[in-house]
Amino acid sequence: MTDFTAVGANSRRSFVGGSDVRAIMGNDEGALLRLWREKRGEAAPPDLSGNLIVQLGSVTENLNRSWYEKNSGRHVRDVQRHVRHALIPWMGATLDGIVDGTEAVFESKFMLPWSFSEEAAAEKYMPQLQHNMWVTNLRSSVLSIITGGGKWVEIAVPIDPLYLSVLVSAEKKFWRCVQSGEAPHLINAEPPRARIEAVRVVDMSSSNSWSDLAGLFRDTRQAFLDHERAKSELKMLMPEDAKEAIGHGVRGKRSKSGAVSFELLQTEAAHA
Repeated sequence: MTDFTAVGANSRRSFVGGSDVRAIMGNDEGALLRLWREKRGEAAPPDLSGNLIVQLGSVTENLNRSWYEKNSGRHVRDVQRHVRHALIPWMGATLDGIVDGTEAVFESKFMLPWSFSEEAAAEKYMPQLQHNMWVTNLRSSVLSIITGGGKWVEIAVPIDPLYLSVLVSAEKKFWRCVQSGEAPHLINAEPPRARIEAVRVVDMSSSNSWSDLAGLFRDTRQAFLDHERAKSELKMLMPEDAKEAIGHGVRGKRSKSGAVSFELLQTEAAHA
């Protein structure tokens, strides 16, 4: 059973949540200052009722979760549970859920299909995923994405200690500003790129570049194996006390460490 502390839903101002950390780790100083004023009670939370993308994410959340459960065979519990970090009371999260069995933080998102990529999606939501794993003391997370193009994508993201060290430091600096009244500043540092786990099989049959290179790979495979075999046997033929061995357009060289390498010689025939 996961051990984390539940909190009330109406205390958003009293903690930094997963949806806040994108502003803290981002490069939009206006968004950072708006968040700071909101946490200090000097500004109301933004009204997102007119944001179509946010509303689409909200109305597709149940579908997203059920689609993930259907395709993964795993149940998602603790839906919309509000939690706090066990030792840092001003760090919290509102969870989309926890995956039974794997104990992974579940996060559902709706994204537009234009220029969609899994790498860009993982990078966009990395602060929120890492923050929620930190708050819940869990080691893995799952990003479940439905796009406007009718595509569903699952991305597994493990906890990243290096990324977390930057994230937690930035959050602590921000919260000190909330308490002191001093305006926060952007961290002005590129956070380390967090790792994502490969979880899918991709059909590349429609890629012309893949087709060309795959053909080259197939056509040269036997030649490569013959080349490696010849190199291995040439090493065995080279006398142990020989610094160099030359013959039939090939030169073998032995380094001071004993490693043997080969090179082609330019013969008269080559210049003919």
